[in-house]
Amino acid sequence: MSNLGVVIVSAGKGTRMRTKQSKQYIELQNKPILVHTLEQFQKISEIEHIHVVVGADDVKLVKSYVEQYHLHKVACVIAGGKERQDSVYEGLLSFPETIEWVMIHDGVRPFVKEEHILSCLRKAEEKGAAVLAVPVKDTIKMVNEKKEVLSTPDRKQLWAIQTPQVFGLKELKKAHDYAREQKILGTDDAMLMETVGASIHVVPGDYQNIKITTPDDLEFAQFILSKQES
Repeated sequence: MSNLGVVIVSAGKGTRMRTKQSKQYIELQNKPILVHTLEQFQKISEIEHIHVVVGADDVKLVKSYVEQYHLHKVACVIAGGKERQDSVYEGLLSFPETIEWVMIHDGVRPFVKEEHILSCLRKAEEKGAAVLAVPVKDTIKMVNEKKEVLSTPDRKQLWAIQTPQVFGLKELKKAHDYAREQKILGTDDAMLMETVGASIHVVPGDYQNIKITTPDDLEFAQFILSKQES
């Protein structure tokens, strides 16, 4: 699909992983987590243009991965910004005007399935904006600064948001521009779209589409990979 661009965001340092090496470059089964993620998108025929946003010091390293693992759909590797939001913005600016839709995905979510990637894209094409998500399993409490419970939201209305997230490129650029003007720092791109009144539609995903950010996540990721191989 020539009018779709994919931004893989991988510029974080990953302090919660408590390792010297950034989390996206930690190896799972002798391959960096980021490479596992890129291979998931590489194999999808509808995807032709992948742009990877990394830390400025890591551009050369990731370009070497592109060559080593034959990731020919990765069109460019660019330096990100201070915050994730800044890095996504740099990714958006790297696409030509011929790109109509943009898909944002975390570089440390290597287990997203092709069927869910495509479902998210189809829903965005139908409704204008879509995000992958799963229903929350636990009971959630609203708590104040004194650690006192304020309320219990209805769990039926709570979903844990994942990536990919898919939007019109022009619309997402406008949302980012507005956020920069108003000094809004969002936790994800869907939040920025919400601030400009966009309607976001949820697409059911998979609980194994984890974001690897802590040592516990890394152990679970190793378990998922070993289960897939067996």
